[in-house]
Amino acid sequence: MIPLRDINPTERRPVVTWALIALNVALVVTELLVDAGTKHEWIERFGVVPSVLTQTDLLVPRSEGGGLGALITPFTSMFLHGSALHALANVWFLYIFGDNVEDALGRVRFVLFYLACGAFAAIAHVATGPDDFVPMIGGSGAVSGVLAAYVVLFPKARVLTMAIVFVELPAFLFVFVWFGLQVVSALLSMGGLGGGVAWFAHVGGFLVGLVLVFAMRPRGDVRA
Repeated sequence: MIPLRDINPTERRPVVTWALIALNVALVVTELLVDAGTKHEWIERFGVVPSVLTQTDLLVPRSEGGGLGALITPFTSMFLHGSALHALANVWFLYIFGDNVEDALGRVRFVLFYLACGAFAAIAHVATGPDDFVPMIGGSGAVSGVLAAYVVLFPKARVLTMAIVFVELPAFLFVFVWFGLQVVSALLSMGGLGGGVAWFAHVGGFLVGLVLVFAMRPRGDVRA
């Protein structure tokens, strides 16, 4: 189920959304240009490695066997991607839904909201696999939070969707189906059927987004 566009105009230019998209595109292009060894080093250093965050001393430098420096990875990991397709999927969802959420929250709140959703999504991933040594990267958790905010703020906005056919769906139905797929996939991943995707990060980012949007949207906002 792929969103093609939403029918929901904005009042202001979504400069933060554009900047986030540009940053993600620039970084994934850079990843494609560097050699495999350098990319691997970046992922190991700036990706979220659950076992590093849960089983090492976070006050001791990494060079001395500790995890100090890994504390930034819940933020840095959301701007790295495993492939161009991985980045494209996140950038596309951000392009469709981010502008309206930015318009409703305001630019500063939107930046804080996006980073918070991404960070808490990483924490959710760590909590469900604290012994995992495989780095997690990608902005899917932050984008999931944006989807949660969108459905709270604009539940009846129309979303042109490509499923088996092209169809316009209300946002609440599109997001309900999307989130259901994430939950099912997360549960299946507990049995080893996750396909290497951090599904619990998607779920965690969405749930945090649901909470944060109520706390962060300006008072008196009636656009929902």
